[in-house]
Amino acid sequence: MEKIKRTTIKDIFAAPQEYEGKQVDVKGWVRTRRGNKNVQFVALNDGSTIRNLQIVFDMSRFSDEELKPITTGSSIHVQGLLVASAGKGQSVEVQAGELEVYGTADPATYPLQKKGHTLEFLREKAHLRPRTNTFGAVLRIRHALAYAIHKFFNDKGFYYFHTPLITSSDCEGAGAQFQVTTLPLNDLPLTEDGKPDYSEDFFGKMASLTVSGQLEGELGATALGSIYTFGPTFRAENSNTPRHLSEFWMIEPEMAFYEIEDNMDLAEEFIKYCVKYALEHCADDIDFLQEHFDPELKERLNFVVENDFVRLPYTEGVKILEEAQKEGRKFEFPVFWGADLASEHERFLVEEHFKRPVILTDYPKEIKAFYMKLNDDGKTVRAMDVLFPKIGEIIGGSQREENFDKLQARVDELGLTGMDWYMDTRRYGTVPHSGFGLGFERLVLFVTGMQNIRDVIPFPRYPKNCEY
Repeated sequence: MEKIKRTTIKDIFAAPQEYEGKQVDVKGWVRTRRGNKNVQFVALNDGSTIRNLQIVFDMSRFSDEELKPITTGSSIHVQGLLVASAGKGQSVEVQAGELEVYGTADPATYPLQKKGHTLEFLREKAHLRPRTNTFGAVLRIRHALAYAIHKFFNDKGFYYFHTPLITSSDCEGAGAQFQVTTLPLNDLPLTEDGKPDYSEDFFGKMASLTVSGQLEGELGATALGSIYTFGPTFRAENSNTPRHLSEFWMIEPEMAFYEIEDNMDLAEEFIKYCVKYALEHCADDIDFLQEHFDPELKERLNFVVENDFVRLPYTEGVKILEEAQKEGRKFEFPVFWGADLASEHERFLVEEHFKRPVILTDYPKEIKAFYMKLNDDGKTVRAMDVLFPKIGEIIGGSQREENFDKLQARVDELGLTGMDWYMDTRRYGTVPHSGFGLGFERLVLFVTGMQNIRDVIPFPRYPKNCEY
């Protein structure tokens, strides 16, 4: 073939007037092929956009034998003239001049033929599902949101701070961690009391995959001012729900000199920025997902961008929920002061009572992490959870306890050990500081309108599933 610079399909549709009447070079995978003995039409997709480019093969120039390998899933390279299209559904098309077949896909075995596939079936074909329109759209939105996150924090003067994936601390104190070891499991070295002898292990102590980068992130914030982490985290909970993964990505900003009000302001600005960025830069993909999965998607996204978030103390939230129960509203889980509110409670406050996103604050200390700042009442902490429609909690954060004595008392109360390094941030030059965590997949779930969190990450990890 003549050497012509390749053009992506996205670029062609973004500026068709720039390419119309010119020779173009396109490469991609065949979505469909149809036609008759005179002309054949191929829908080509290269992953750069949800939209397919129609390739027209004049059968006076190509033989049946040349086009025989072009089946759904095959990959081809075409050069030809880009012209205005008379057909419905596309503004331009390529009149094929030259064809090169890179790879074929046997229709008898290729699992992604042109028909409807359930998301459950595609989950079993996670290595191929990015080729579908649905998952192409989801993954492009995922990319755009990741870029938006980095841009948001960079533009606000935050520093990207890398925290360890292998750690000897359990941030949340929940114990649901994956252990990391090089000890021979079929011949464990044991201590005198019959427990694994971790002094023989690679790190000389028990180590695990991290559940959060927050504690280490605080170390960065108390030196650099404002930092954010963005990396994988791991939870060994045996949860088979549409909202849980065993491996997922977290964004965790930590800010020195931030009170709880500053923290709430940042969380609201941040989440609105990300949603707005997706609306502006992923319009075609969001339109596709709205048409095929969630007819209220764009309305819900705009709902978040356009409304101020309600700021509501936990105690007031419980009163609203209890009043709703008295008026006949049924909840599956009980409501009482001290309860860790369920998703149904959070969604009621957002979707039915306030009809706006809600930031719930001042939770009972017993249901929140040890590092959260105690309020003057001695019963509640300066926690803040951002609640969204359809999702419930999407962000969780707090003002951190900066007082050494109060934090040490909480550490002792819970029997936590190995925290001297963390306490040093309060021992030497302590400052008020705050932070929050956003589960990236929950954000992608909200923006795409998908129903299951396993469908917004390329290779989901959950109990009894570790393929690829």
